[in-house]
Amino acid sequence: MALVDWTGNMYAIIKTGGKQYRVSPGQTLRVEKLEGAVGDAVELNEVLLVGGGDGVQIGTPQVSGAAVNAEIVEQGRAKKVIVFKKKRRKGYHKKQGHRQYFTALRIKDIQA
Repeated sequence: MALVDWTGNMYAIIKTGGKQYRVSPGQTLRVEKLEGAVGDAVELNEVLLVGGGDGVQIGTPQVSGAAVNAEIVEQGRAKKVIVFKKKRRKGYHKKQGHRQYFTALRIKDIQA
């Protein structure tokens, strides 16, 4: 069953890494780090909504039997974020850096 949006594309809302993403086939997106090597297939089962021209299936909380198949394109780290803390007149300052790990996924297809 193929569901498509107004542009003719099937789409879904998935949850991974504590965040929600709207995805459609062929899209590439960065998510929180997932285990696996570049080229591995990943199946995301936490599908909250599947929608398109045929209608919208809303999960309670997840759509049963729905899955999103993706391929790992890249494993890496994001740009450095500087965390600087300071308290005025106390001589206190602290500088930290942080680089978040990410996984880049290419969405292959959506199964409703």
